[in-house]
Amino acid sequence: MRNAPEVITLEDLGIVRVRGADAVRFLQGQLSNDVARLSGAHSILAGYHNPQGRTIALLRLVQWDADDILAVVPRELAGVVASRLGKFVLRSKVKIADESAGWRVAGLVDVAAAGAGAGVTNTHRAGAVGAGGASSAGGAGSAGGTVSAGGTVSAGGTVSAGGTVSAGGAISAGGAISAGGALASPDGPTPRELPSSVTAQTRGDGAVFVCVGDEPPRWLAISPADAAAPLTGYALGDRQTWLRLDIAAGVPQVCTATSEEFVAQMLNLDVLNAIAFDKGCYTGQEVIARAHYRGRVKRRMQRFVSRDACHLAPGDSGQLADGRAFKVVLAMRLADGRCDFLAVAPLVRAGHDEATPAAVTTQAQAPPPGESAPATIVADQVPLPYSLPD
Repeated sequence: MRNAPEVITLEDLGIVRVRGADAVRFLQGQLSNDVARLSGAHSILAGYHNPQGRTIALLRLVQWDADDILAVVPRELAGVVASRLGKFVLRSKVKIADESAGWRVAGLVDVAAAGAGAGVTNTHRAGAVGAGGASSAGGAGSAGGTVSAGGTVSAGGTVSAGGTVSAGGAISAGGAISAGGALASPDGPTPRELPSSVTAQTRGDGAVFVCVGDEPPRWLAISPADAAAPLTGYALGDRQTWLRLDIAAGVPQVCTATSEEFVAQMLNLDVLNAIAFDKGCYTGQEVIARAHYRGRVKRRMQRFVSRDACHLAPGDSGQLADGRAFKVVLAMRLADGRCDFLAVAPLVRAGHDEATPAAVTTQAQAPPPGESAPATIVADQVPLPYSLPD
C-alpha cells in the first residue's frame, strides 16, 4: 500500500498562452518580474500592472516548451489579460491567447504535512494560529481540523487521511508521496520526482508540475485538456483547502473584484519575489520603483480571523476600530462560520500589539440566503509566515 497526495481540481484557474520567438522579450517589458529567469526547471510569479502600478492580475509563469509560456491566472481574468497584452504586440513575433478551455489545472497537496500544520486547521484565537489538534494512531480526528479517516477534505478545513499517518509524514492508500517529493502512480510502481523547492518545475507524463508551497508541500499540475489526465486514481480534495493554504501562506490572488485596486507592494509582491527591481522598464515600473526606493509602504496585505460568524469576499471593504480602512484580498468561511481572510490595511503602529483584536465595520457583499451580515466584526490579526519590511 502506497501513500497518496490529494488532488484538487482548480477549475477557476485559466491559462494565457504566450508563444513565439519574442515571447520572453515581450513579457519582459510587461511584467514586474525578470522573465529571463524562467526556464524548464524554474517558474516565476509576476504581476501585470497598469501605468499607475496597480495590479491587473497576478501570473504564475511556466515554461511549457522553448518559446512557449503558460501564464496561470484566474479564469475570469484570462480573457482580459490576453486582450490587454495583445494590444502591445505590434511587430513582436509572439502570439497571445486565452486558452483556458484547452488546459487542465489541478493542485496536489501533501495531506500528511498539511494535517500536522496550521495551514488547514480551525484554531484561531487571541491572534494565534494553532495546529488544530493532533491525529491519532488510528487516523481519527475531531471537528477542530485534524486528520481523520475518510479520504476527503471538507470546506471547514478538516483534512482526512484516507489511511494511516506515519511518523515520516506519509498517508497511505492510493499513490505515494514522500518527504522528498517522490510521487508514485496508483496504477504503476514507477515514481515521478516532484520538485521540492518553491518555484521549481518538472515535466513528465504530458504535464508540468510546479512547486508552489513547502509548508505543507503542494504543487500545480498543468496538462492539455485533451490529453489523458496525469493524476487519475488519487483521492480528491476540496477547493477550499487550496484557498485556506493560500491564505495561511500569505499568497494573494487578484480577481475581477480587486483587479487594479492595489499597488504591487500592497499585495506583498516584493516580499514574495514577484518583483525584480534590477530589470528594465515595464508597465507600472515607475510607481512601483518609487514606492520601493523613496518611501515606506504604509498599507500592506495582512491576515485576520474573525471571532464571530461573518461573511466576507474579495473586494469587500471596511474599517478597523482604530480607524484603519481595509479591503479583502482573499477570504474563506471556516466550519464554525468565522472568516479567515487576507486584507490590505495600514500597518500596525510601532509598539502596537499585533494580536489585539480589532472591531471591523463591514460593507460586505450580500451574505448567503437566509443569513444576515453583522454590522461589526471582531477579528484577531494573525502573523504571516514571512516578515514585512519596516
